Amino acid sequence: MLIRDIERFLRRSGLAPTTFGRLAASDPRLVFDLRNGREPRKGLRIRVEHFMNTFGDAHRAS
Repeated sequence: MLIRDIERFLRRSGLAPTTFGRLAASDPRLVFDLRNGREPRKGLRIRVEHFMNTFGDAHRAS
């Protein structure tokens, strides 16, 4: 499930849920909505997974 991956990412990265949602999908409520049962569409899932996979690289480059 995507929310489990996001929760794990949040613990490792130290990002706040609203910051994650804003950076990953331009939606500060994303994590809260997913926690409450929102089902993401394929495009959103791909964007969020890409963000999590590349966050470390982008963070180290800055």
